[in-house]
Amino acid sequence: MRKKNNKQILNHYSAWKYVVLIVTVSIMLLSAIPTWYGENAAVQISAKGGAMPTPFEIQRVLKENGIEAKTIEQQPTRTIVVVNSTKEQTNTKEALNSIIHNEDRLTLALEPAAPKWLLGLGFEPIKLGLDLRGGVQFLLDVDMKEVYKQHAQQLTDDLRGDFRKQDIRAARSEMTKNNQVIVRLPSEEANDKIRTYLRTQYPLWQAKNGEGNNLVLSMREDEQTNLRNLTVQQNLQTMRGRIEQLGITEASVQRQGENRIRIELPGVQDPAAAKNVIGATASLAFYAVKQEGTGSTMIIDDKNGRPVRVSRKPVLTGDHIIDARASMGEMGSPEVNITLDSAGGSMMSDFSRNNVGQPMATSFSEYTRNAKGQTVQTNKIISVATIQTQLGSRFRITGAGSLADAQQLALLLRAGSLTAPVTIVAERTIGPTLGAENIKNGFAALALGLGVTLVFMALWYRRLGWVANIALITNMIMLFGLIALIPGAVLTLPGIAGLVLTVGMAVDTNVLIFERIRDMVRDGRSFAQAIDRGFSSAFGTIFDANFTTMITAVVLYSIGNGPIQGFALTLGLGLLTSMFTGIFTSRAIINLVWGRDSRRDVRV
Repeated sequence: MRKKNNKQILNHYSAWKYVVLIVTVSIMLLSAIPTWYGENAAVQISAKGGAMPTPFEIQRVLKENGIEAKTIEQQPTRTIVVVNSTKEQTNTKEALNSIIHNEDRLTLALEPAAPKWLLGLGFEPIKLGLDLRGGVQFLLDVDMKEVYKQHAQQLTDDLRGDFRKQDIRAARSEMTKNNQVIVRLPSEEANDKIRTYLRTQYPLWQAKNGEGNNLVLSMREDEQTNLRNLTVQQNLQTMRGRIEQLGITEASVQRQGENRIRIELPGVQDPAAAKNVIGATASLAFYAVKQEGTGSTMIIDDKNGRPVRVSRKPVLTGDHIIDARASMGEMGSPEVNITLDSAGGSMMSDFSRNNVGQPMATSFSEYTRNAKGQTVQTNKIISVATIQTQLGSRFRITGAGSLADAQQLALLLRAGSLTAPVTIVAERTIGPTLGAENIKNGFAALALGLGVTLVFMALWYRRLGWVANIALITNMIMLFGLIALIPGAVLTLPGIAGLVLTVGMAVDTNVLIFERIRDMVRDGRSFAQAIDRGFSSAFGTIFDANFTTMITAVVLYSIGNGPIQGFALTLGLGLLTSMFTGIFTSRAIINLVWGRDSRRDVRV
């Protein structure tokens, strides 16, 4: 009776394990299917910045230009026009510009070609990297000198007010070219007093004795590092916001090195609009107009080159702008309607209430890089208006230029002002043709490797080889489905190399198991016993080998970037799916077919 029970337990899976297997593979299959359908060339029309044309208007314009649209889908935030080819895609954008009148609202894109019911379930194609899909890559440099300069200037201005409060009237503070602050003191007694005050009020600045009674203040190194990290991180967030405003999907925005940002925009075939917005560092600031000799002031030229004296400290900066829309004003001139956050609205309300009848200047600033590679800031006053009444969180400004200039300014303000100026130091463009060739060659290599492996396993291991082949195909389905399912996962050309490597690793799992089964059969055990002992004894070896390789994949993904991360991702995911299919799926099939086979002369 005991022997009979052991035979029943041998090579037996509970029903719930088969349910888990079937459900898991089914979900991964549904997730992988949209990738095989591919993508269609399309043009996206953003709803922001103007009225949205109806599908009938779009259809009429396209017919007039000899273009036939596959589908026109209108959504709350955008309209998607799907066409037959990338050539028609470019022509469609040019045709639609005649009714949109704003090229920034038109974006070349690729839309999934899978059935709507499948996409409606939340399944999408695998996101392809720049090297496979084509597109553009930017490398931007974040200029920290301007940030350090702003902090030094702020300290200089604050100290002047502090000296008046501390009744040290002969003390002066000046900023140097290397972003240090020199405090000139009237006596040695004031030195100790100021040192104590600085230590308590400005702990992030280090004071050293200079010539005579002077103190030299410089920002601490740890604070410079912390400020650099915060600035780059804030710029990363702003860049992501700008890319979202452009309607570009599947973009990659990552930090590279200490103060550089790498942006990859797969599928972008016309990088001019993206370059103009991403590389621009534009912001607004509102200043009180001052007379000469009235406190701390500075001079900014207006559009006509005439000097305007304003307060050095702005009333409000672009950081508080949460929305900006361009439109035509009552007088027929372009204007930008601005909405502030609650803090900005309070500041503007307080200032305007106390300065009714006084002028307020709107300054526009941007940074560019000159021929020597140096960052140059350009400031200009775009408007000077008299405050007629108390302003709130909503108001409008004029003087931005043409309607196109106003729309560009509104786009930048909606996407956010950069904390530090950035300039594009490198640009790389990969055409869609080269990307398609990379896909063709990469998947040809994958198909060749997979085909040879399937033939070898079928011939060498006979019946068990066919089980391994089923597990291998299931493994590839699960891997594609998992890559498509994970948010942020992107398939790159090195990632395809990881897929090819996964084929070998998946088969290696079965090879180890099958060789152990062979050894058990040679020792005289029945086929069923050999299967049970073979899977059990091989598991430890398989787990150790995959675990050590997984450590390498995690390290590569953590410290690498771009292509290295793409390889590490597919390698790591391939290890997981290989373990699942090589052990769980293969065992499930073998249990059903040969789990009760008591023969001892079976050839494996």
